[in-house]
Amino acid sequence: MRRRSPAAVVCAGAILLAGCAGAAGERLGADGQGQSPTRAVSDVRGPDRDDRDGRDVLPPVVDHIRTRDRVVFLTYDDGAERDPGFVGLVRERRLPVSMFLTDSVVGPGYGHFARLRAVGASIQNHTLDHPALRGLPYAGQRAEICGQQHKLRSRFGIRPRLFRPPYGAYDTTTLRAAAGCGIRAVVLWRASLGPDGALTYTRGEPGLRPGDVISVPSGETASLTLTERTERLLREIEGRGLRVGRLENYL
Repeated sequence: MRRRSPAAVVCAGAILLAGCAGAAGERLGADGQGQSPTRAVSDVRGPDRDDRDGRDVLPPVVDHIRTRDRVVFLTYDDGAERDPGFVGLVRERRLPVSMFLTDSVVGPGYGHFARLRAVGASIQNHTLDHPALRGLPYAGQRAEICGQQHKLRSRFGIRPRLFRPPYGAYDTTTLRAAAGCGIRAVVLWRASLGPDGALTYTRGEPGLRPGDVISVPSGETASLTLTERTERLLREIEGRGLRVGRLENYL
């Protein structure tokens, strides 16, 4: 049974493909000032369009989900890192991870993500070409988001409901474009896993807490493999009495 839970709004910044969530944990939001939210959103649910007047309903922006369940959410960015051992880890641990894919980064590697999807991972949208969307015109932002929706539908037969803007950079135009492309929530992160396996936080006190969204960026320069970094992270999660939840069930 799908659980629903209020979404907290946040915005903040990050760095490039080697760390889409950013080693410093900084994100650029709608006003370009780090952690100031664009709007206060609580309990935002419902269809992509307002039935009363046909206007797009802007999706909520979340980095943490209020829940009494002792869960956190593992999300992986870009698709540059294709560690074969990671498929086995997801299968063996039955990890409900979310993969936010960029077409130009994944390149010919969609087969790897088909295998991940077969063992329980979900596939979500991270644009076609990984641009910083904030400030771009509506048509350009829509092309990036809808273009990847079409790409993922042709590859996997799915229409993702979740979207992560590259570098965490977005504005109201991004939200309008995302809504028009069928996106139900824009997903940022409160915690980010660095190449060395250490967590950094975008806001609040350090330390994982129930409902946190964790970003694991691509780590081409990391000394640890994706599997090794994830195993370290799982030890920290479990050491705090938490488990990995399926993000889609809470949004």
